[in-house]
Amino acid sequence: MKKLLLTLFALIAILTSSACSQGSEVSPDGFILIKGGSFVNESSNLYGQDVIISDFYIGRFEVTQKEWLEVMDSNPSIFPGDDRPVENVTWYECIEYCNKRSEKEGLEPYYHIDKETIDENNLDEDDDRKWIVTINEGANGYRLPLEVEWEYAASGGRESKSYLYSGSNDVDEVAWHFSNSGDEYLDSFWVRDAIESNNLQTHPVGRKKSNELGLYDMSGNVREWCWDWYGDATNSLNGDERVWRGGGWMGDSDFCRINFRGSMQPSYSDRYPAPDQGFRLCRG
Repeated sequence: MKKLLLTLFALIAILTSSACSQGSEVSPDGFILIKGGSFVNESSNLYGQDVIISDFYIGRFEVTQKEWLEVMDSNPSIFPGDDRPVENVTWYECIEYCNKRSEKEGLEPYYHIDKETIDENNLDEDDDRKWIVTINEGANGYRLPLEVEWEYAASGGRESKSYLYSGSNDVDEVAWHFSNSGDEYLDSFWVRDAIESNNLQTHPVGRKKSNELGLYDMSGNVREWCWDWYGDATNSLNGDERVWRGGGWMGDSDFCRINFRGSMQPSYSDRYPAPDQGFRLCRG
């Protein structure tokens, strides 16, 4: 009997340990745990470089209009739809959304926002905000991805199959872009007139194939803001534009490649409509 009890106790200990271990990796709702490592996608800008990514969580989908409206009480999007990605948002608005959603869900806000002091690292002469945004180290709230995190996740992380786009070498399998986001497929070079005449627009998130990690729309649909100033992808401390990645519904398919780097002024949509500019969230 004593031997049987010891065996049962040992089995319970193993099961408990296993459950705890699995529980520690349970992703927040709507997020996927990205296991860190080096870049193995040969199409990546950082393949073969001494860049190591730590574990982090990233949204399975781009932030939707429903998610935005629940936090911000208004919807700036030009193409309305609860399950479509929010668009026409500035970098600053995305930062505010991160903090407000964190507070709403009882998380510690990841950013400290100083709206009264001019950020001397912001070199954009047309930016009338220039808020100083700093990181609250150790906070568990929502945030924008670092550019290197975005590229690591889009490229498939440890599971990468070295696709050109996020999840395929066929852009149409994974991305909404200029050629396929309207009424008819446009087998031609990019022309502005087609945006209106062919009813190009965003589409509900998650309708295309996911990448190796189960992430959707990291190529196409809307361009996604990242935290970084545009410059050196691993170390940029100032600038006049913030990074966007992934391409969007009104852009050329080349912008959807996992290694394409784009940039835009952080207050861009204040001056011009930006119906292809959205974002997704990270934690950790």
